[in-house]
Amino acid sequence: MCGKLQPFPVRHLAEYRYLSGFGSHFSSEDERYPNSLPLGQNSPQVCPYKLYAEQLSGSAFTAPRTENVRTWLYRKLPSAVHQPFQPFKGAPYFKQNWDEQPPNPNQLRWKPFDLPPQQGRKVTFVEGLHTVCGAGDPRARHGLAIHIYSCNESMDNSAFYNSDGDFLIVPQQGILDITTEMGRMKVAPNEICVIPQGIRFAVSVNGPSRGYILEVYDGHFVLPDLGPIGANGLANPRDFETPVAWFNDRPIEDFQVISKFQGSLFVAQQNHSVFDVVAWHGNYVPYKYDLSKFMVINSVSFDHCDPSIFTVLTCPSLRAGTAIADFVIFPPRWSVQEHTFRPPYYHRNCMSEFMGLILGKYEAKEDGFAAGGATLHSIMTPHGPDVKCFEGASNAKLVPERIAEGTQAFMFESSLSLAVTKWGEDTCQKLDGAYYECWQALKDNFTLGKAQK
Repeated sequence: MCGKLQPFPVRHLAEYRYLSGFGSHFSSEDERYPNSLPLGQNSPQVCPYKLYAEQLSGSAFTAPRTENVRTWLYRKLPSAVHQPFQPFKGAPYFKQNWDEQPPNPNQLRWKPFDLPPQQGRKVTFVEGLHTVCGAGDPRARHGLAIHIYSCNESMDNSAFYNSDGDFLIVPQQGILDITTEMGRMKVAPNEICVIPQGIRFAVSVNGPSRGYILEVYDGHFVLPDLGPIGANGLANPRDFETPVAWFNDRPIEDFQVISKFQGSLFVAQQNHSVFDVVAWHGNYVPYKYDLSKFMVINSVSFDHCDPSIFTVLTCPSLRAGTAIADFVIFPPRWSVQEHTFRPPYYHRNCMSEFMGLILGKYEAKEDGFAAGGATLHSIMTPHGPDVKCFEGASNAKLVPERIAEGTQAFMFESSLSLAVTKWGEDTCQKLDGAYYECWQALKDNFTLGKAQK
């Protein structure tokens, strides 16, 4: 109802608790073992409960204080207690070979990616990872990759960590129940989570689940600067949630640790769970965010604002104002611009634009772009509204209206030129060869003579 504040939906179960804030220095201990954090120092001669102290560094020791991230973990056994790593063959389409396909400058659109069947082969989160496109080299710590996950089985007695970069996970179908070294969190569609480089985690699901992943090699995700917007707006720091300490006290004799290292997967066996952290403190942590809490900024006079006003998180490059990757959303909002073509404008961009749809219908292309699918408009590849959208918006009565109601589209935008994998262009069999047709019926409306007012 107009003028009435709608409550944010409650998406996580009550037994999971969180710490509020972005970039904060947190302290947490499993409530079953009070006083398990050392007092006054990081590495005492003997830790409380005879735990081991282990530091997890997410930045160089000498990084500026504003960028320095690390967490101290107090655990039952150090992470070094495992057997040697061996190659892992369980995810054949999760790889970063950007030269296996010739370049393709066309507009690309994928129909919804397949879900595993409810009956039949069981596929875990790691086994269901498929790389769609990317650029750069994890060995040089520069670049990104975009993946799809599609799974129907929980990761029991196993964990995964990424040595190459951070994962930003966008569920599209199914709730993810994620256990990390720092604690547990549930992430539903219309929420996201970030698992920083090196943090070990396992994903449990209840039925077929699907979503998108943005992986960055260069650094970590941060909140965008607000500039003249001021101190408040967009994704507010208080709305990010980090799990509280929790450890698995169940005896385990056969546990797998799967590692992504230099673009390849490896697996090691050990006789205990990695989820044995009783207490921790630091600012290098996993976190989640509810996209419905994003405070939208928009034009209240004329013209369509650039999509940068919808940036939730960014991974900056060394060039000022230019991102390795931005995570941008297009949430429900009011549209009130006068004498304006209100949908997104026609565009050629020096950035790559990969879009996905969590739910609903995207305003610029209501037909053909379905939830669970994607589009890629590469650097300088023209794109914009289809014929139906253009004709409708050009003749619409301009009154205040709610747009994108019941919809959540997003974009991974990058300054890098993205190469599509063989799986993304061929093997998945989801590429829509007729995508280009949505613009072919646009007419030349230019008229000679006096300009229209």
